[in-house]
Amino acid sequence: MRKIYYYVHTGHRFGLNRFRKAVAILEAVPELEITLLTSDYRIASASRDFGVKRAVGIDVLRNIANVTEHGDILIYDSTEHHEQQLHDMIDYFSAFIRVSDNPEEKPVEKEFMINPYLESSEKVCNAIPVSESFIGDFEKSIETTLFFGDDDYDKRLLEANLKSKYDLLLGFYFFMGYEDELNEKFGNIYESEEYDDIVRSSKNLITSSTQTALNSLASGGKPIFVERDDRDSNGVNLLKRYGVPTLENFENVDEVLKSERDYKSFENSNSELRDFLLKIAKGV
Repeated sequence: MRKIYYYVHTGHRFGLNRFRKAVAILEAVPELEITLLTSDYRIASASRDFGVKRAVGIDVLRNIANVTEHGDILIYDSTEHHEQQLHDMIDYFSAFIRVSDNPEEKPVEKEFMINPYLESSEKVCNAIPVSESFIGDFEKSIETTLFFGDDDYDKRLLEANLKSKYDLLLGFYFFMGYEDELNEKFGNIYESEEYDDIVRSSKNLITSSTQTALNSLASGGKPIFVERDDRDSNGVNLLKRYGVPTLENFENVDEVLKSERDYKSFENSNSELRDFLLKIAKGV
């Protein structure tokens, strides 16, 4: 019997943006017994706290073949591969579904794709995955929170040019003791385990995580996205589509916070995503 796997690139230098998106996708198809594969053992062992039932840490991309079998199905969210590896995976699996936020990428032969920039078709789903737990109107008890991301290996937050003391939501991979170093720079500091509640409860959310910006938007918040020079900018145009202000650094955040911001309502497309994945799973 064919099994379904979902590989995401994670780690203390890459964060959990792809993982948080995967949680939303897995939620959309609970009847499919999908095993999540992560490139980091820590998040694999903690995945149940995020509602993921089955997860395995596999270290590196090439170890996917050590866990899966020829003819299985793979959902894949990473940029680690080179062209030959991509074609090898497409040939190895009975269905290969790539998750991408790159507007320049299109599915190659025998490949399926989830990409919000492309038009939906038999091979493409342009849904924007967001967990149902963030979709709705929630009470905003926190004025402004900053969530840089789940990783800050080089301690960039210490050097950030912040003109006000915002509340801070810590990242999953933040170093032990890093909170003490950040204490004087921020107001209230929330643990990473409080992520869902803090994102839903924050009126303004300053973040460098595209998925977190979408989660905030879906929950009725007013996200502001600040780019990181150690990340690609593929998600920026998607955020702009919804009216999310995008900045190159933190310097002008206060001005944006004081300005009138016109956001478009988030459209829940999880049902479209669900239909797309179920059709693929049943058709191979």
